Amino acid sequence: MNYKAKVKDLYVSTLFKYSLAYAGKLNSDKIYILSAKHGLLSLVKEIEPYNETLNDKKAHEIKEWAEKVITQISEIHDLNKDMFIFLAGKKYRKDILPRVKNYKIPLKGLRIGEQLKFLKNKLEQTD
Repeated sequence: MNYKAKVKDLYVSTLFKYSLAYAGKLNSDKIYILSAKHGLLSLVKEIEPYNETLNDKKAHEIKEWAEKVITQISEIHDLNKDMFIFLAGKKYRKDILPRVKNYKIPLKGLRIGEQLKFLKNKLEQTD
């Protein structure tokens, strides 16, 4: 995609699509994306395509990014009372988790193929 689009439409990987569908199935009306470039993004925010990842950043840059994200989250949620479910990879959550009291990481420790299988199974389940 080479044009400005809503965040939910900009990311096209299978893992992202499954993760987004799973998050929606959790009945959450508060789903956000952790962006290496923008920090915390709502699904309907329109942005230009970009090619940036935390994988290319130094530890101090990731810590600065995490502080920005924590500030963004704290403006709309209570870091001590609200429950957070992280579907993002370890680099994206590692420096955020110490500041969040209640959280779950359903994909923790799973490799990409295992994550896809887990998510696919969860999406196929009927409640």
